[in-house]
This record gives sequence, structure tokens and C-alpha cells, in this order.
Amino acid sequence: MAVPKRNKHLGLFTAQLLRRPWRIVALAPSSRALGDQMAAEIDLEGAVVELGAGTGKITESILAAGVDESRLVLLEMNERFCDLLRERFPRAKVLNWNAQRVGEVDLADVRTVISGLPLLSMPASVQSNIVGGAFQLLQPGGKYVQFTYGPKPPVAPPVRDALGLVWDKRKTIWMNLPPARTFVFSQPS
Repeated sequence: MAVPKRNKHLGLFTAQLLRRPWRIVALAPSSRALGDQMAAEIDLEGAVVELGAGTGKITESILAAGVDESRLVLLEMNERFCDLLRERFPRAKVLNWNAQRVGEVDLADVRTVISGLPLLSMPASVQSNIVGGAFQLLQPGGKYVQFTYGPKPPVAPPVRDALGLVWDKRKTIWMNLPPARTFVFSQPS
């Protein structure tokens, strides 16, 4: 009997969590409700970059929102997850890169960066490289969409100040493990 794909993805996630707990800090893949909340922020006129794509749970919501798969770049450090992403989303560009390289992505007209990275567990210097690189890539008026499990903005105050960021907070998604919320960051023009 074949294992359903959903269980295959969860099995891979769990195996990688047990092998590399310092690199995978989530308890479970993101829920569809969280992915949908993040994808609702996408400017469909532009290209999208997803940071920390994992097994592709948020990617599913990005595509369901109407993004053309060929205008999507997925950055993921875990090689096994990259293999799965390439299998699931063959027209997307999957890069086995550290998210600090986001500013090097070769993609025109990026208007949204979606992040599933655990920013709060990273030093401010790493946050600055990631978020700063994202805003170098984003078109003016572009959005950096980040989820977090806590009530405060997931980008450190010194990084927010240095980049001149403003943000909006979305409602808590209780149907996520653990409950999460989305913050949408932008740079005023």
C-alpha cells in the first residue's frame, strides 16, 4: 500500500527535525490557514521569493493564491527538503541556499518575500543580512511577510530601525501548531 503524499511530507519533516533540531525549529509544518494568511499579502503583479520553504506547505498557499510557479523562487538550506520541493514544484526555481543570500536571487520584479524562517532565534546581524537582502531585492512598495509564534514583531528593533521598516500585524492563527501570526513589513517610500 502506497503511503499518502501528505504523510510522506510529514515523515520527511519529522525525520529532519530529529536529525537536525538546531536547523528546524518548528514543531510541525505550517498549517494551511497560516499559509493562506501569508499568501493573502502577495502582490500578484510581481514575482515571489519564499525563504525557508521546508516541505512546501506555505508554497501550496502561494500557488493557490494565483502566483505562476515559474515566477516563484524557493530558498531552502536542507538538501532533502530541496529535493522534495523540486519534485513537487518543478517549474519553480529551488535554491539550496542560506537565506542570507536572498539579495543574490536573480529574479526581476519581486514584490513579495514570504518567510518561514525562525528569525527570533537568529542574531540581529543575521536578521539584518536576511531582511536587508530581501529589501534590496524587493521593488519599491514591496512586502516582507514573516510569521512568528509570539506577540511582538519578529525582526529585532535595531534591524527595523536601521532598515526604516514599518509593519502591520495580522490575527492569530489558532489552527497552527503552535498558534502563529503574520507580520507584514515594508519601507515607506
